[in-house]
Amino acid sequence: MIDLIRSAGLSYYPEVARSVGLDPKQMMRKVRLPLACLDKPDTPIAVTGLRRLLELSAEASGAEDFGLRLAERGGLTNFGAVGLIVREQATVGEAIEAFSRFIPIHHDGMKLGVTRNKHTVTVTLHLRGRQPTAPRQSIDMALGSVHRIIQSLFGSDWRPQEVHLHYPSPHDRKRYREFYGCRVTFNAEDDSILLSAHDMERRIPSAHPLIASYLRKRIEAIETRPAGWEEKVDEVVRLLLASGDCTVERVAEHLACTRRTIHRHLAASGTSFSAILDAQRADLVIQLIDDPGRPLADIAVQLGFSAQSAMARWFRGRFGCTITAWRKGVRPPAATTTVPPASAA
Repeated sequence: MIDLIRSAGLSYYPEVARSVGLDPKQMMRKVRLPLACLDKPDTPIAVTGLRRLLELSAEASGAEDFGLRLAERGGLTNFGAVGLIVREQATVGEAIEAFSRFIPIHHDGMKLGVTRNKHTVTVTLHLRGRQPTAPRQSIDMALGSVHRIIQSLFGSDWRPQEVHLHYPSPHDRKRYREFYGCRVTFNAEDDSILLSAHDMERRIPSAHPLIASYLRKRIEAIETRPAGWEEKVDEVVRLLLASGDCTVERVAEHLACTRRTIHRHLAASGTSFSAILDAQRADLVIQLIDDPGRPLADIAVQLGFSAQSAMARWFRGRFGCTITAWRKGVRPPAATTTVPPASAA
């Protein structure tokens, strides 16, 4: 199953790519990542596409620390709602625990293990993938981001006790020591950050318990991310329809695969791309036509119809009445049983 990540992870990619002499758009085209995701941080994209982009960028530029450069510019804001709830925890320990619990909302294939003994806390990174271990640039970006987030809770003068990386030593070990501010061990058994157990009790002055409680409830409501192909295609279709640019080719870009792959997996799940698109159109069209000031021609374009007349025929077949009648309050019995109310959507 393909893992997804919020495209906020690429927020600083164009800046970093240009700094090492790369054309960011050209590099993204090479790995078939949609350029539009740079402007929409909540867009789901395939983790495999992001990994290929990082490795190719490091190879093409000769910057073996490319992943670290991305992590260096990032922070809590790159993690969206997950970053907000981390920031509002009362102590650093609670913040790390919250980050560990909720990080899969941002990145399907990323997990953080937190283990303690009397003196030390170890935060271990696990990145799921087809290879026995994730590519080096992805590890640098992910573990470097974890380090930056923990550091932001303390202040820039904080340093971990040690950092362990499973891959062989790079040419420039000094770069890693400067980034983490501590001893970095390569060829280790895992990818982890070690900090003092005493650090976990540090209070976070800006924390607000009421905001933290509110955010936790909101995030718990979306904690379970889509797991199968049908659910993940459904998630991307919903997002692309809202932006007015949804085709099977565009969905394939976000999932880093071909349209044939999508059709094959959906058929195995007993559904089809057309069925998912039709269901999402039905949800969205009800919300859009509730606004009488919105031109029907614009709605037709957003939903991907060739013309307003095509949408009108589809709507009558789907709901059993015309759009004009629906706007006047007509609700055929068949429509009420097949379409959830706009508030539920």
